[in-house]
Amino acid sequence: MWVLGWVLLLISLGLLAVLLAWSRPGTPAPVLDAEGRPIAGSIAEKTRVGINGRDQGMILKARDPAAPVLLYLHGGMPEYFLTQRYPTGLEDLFVVCWWEQRGAGLSFDPARAREPVTLEQLIADTVEVTNYLRRRFGRDRIYLMGHSGGTFLGTHVVARAPELYHAYIGVSQMSNQLRSEARTYEYMLGEYRRMGADRMVRRLQSAPVTMRDGVPDRYLAVRDTAMHRLGVGTMHDMRSFITGIFLESLRSRDYTLGEKLSLWRGKASSGVSSMWKEILATDLAERVPAVRVPVYFLHGLYDCTCSREEALHYFDRLEAPLKGFYTFAHSAHSPMFEEPARVREIMRLDVLAGTNRLADGR
Repeated sequence: MWVLGWVLLLISLGLLAVLLAWSRPGTPAPVLDAEGRPIAGSIAEKTRVGINGRDQGMILKARDPAAPVLLYLHGGMPEYFLTQRYPTGLEDLFVVCWWEQRGAGLSFDPARAREPVTLEQLIADTVEVTNYLRRRFGRDRIYLMGHSGGTFLGTHVVARAPELYHAYIGVSQMSNQLRSEARTYEYMLGEYRRMGADRMVRRLQSAPVTMRDGVPDRYLAVRDTAMHRLGVGTMHDMRSFITGIFLESLRSRDYTLGEKLSLWRGKASSGVSSMWKEILATDLAERVPAVRVPVYFLHGLYDCTCSREEALHYFDRLEAPLKGFYTFAHSAHSPMFEEPARVREIMRLDVLAGTNRLADGR
């Protein structure tokens, strides 16, 4: 028995050693030139700023501090750690702010972990982060990019304060998320039936998603696994949330071990998920029917986390001075990680130029 105890202890110490090694140096990797050398004057910074009474963390990356500023709004959890394996290259075009929102990641506060996070709080925080970036970099306006749940927030922000932004970019744009979840449920149930995956069919059938009864917790417990196995989750080529997201977060060398733990403590807390019911109850086409900034929707063809069909429905109804919808044929939920070169091309030739020449023909 004591031998087993020693074996478990050695395994635990080994895992701890690996985690500590993966957590060094715990600072953002520098922006490099073509020869792999840090670029003089570039920005690679982790910082915390007082935002509406709470210290909130963010990572800033830029090849050129004089470039336009882009504020990135994550969804259910921060995503900067994925850039180690899936570099976006956005820092070549922008000063990118990867802000980790109230209650999440670098902004996680264990003393307030159970406090609800409201949409109004996040709108106010986003405006304050925007103003911090405007002051620091001397800009009248910046660009705002939301991903997944971050699009729910970003759409409200640009509708509320359009004078602060050049344009809004919605990546995997939410619209009517309840309809999106119902569409995805029916699609996955049909696919698993076709595949003869009886166990998964039974799990899905035990927790049906409907427009009348909503999205049960039992469905959410199997949702990520079911999506990833079909290639319609985070990325089209990512088949496991555990290996693709969880282990990838532990591998990041830009976070300390404590910060990695905060990433998942924030994900598990009730605070960051407290808007879920409001998201499911909202049709953005009715709540935000018009904005006064150019709007660009970037959507993966295989995305079932946020339905492309629902995003198109919203796009067609949304009033804006300029609009562009862009379908990514090889992506699911994360085109900026899956097809980064095309995202950069759209950002450079359309978003920064104020055009929609590369958009889907509609």
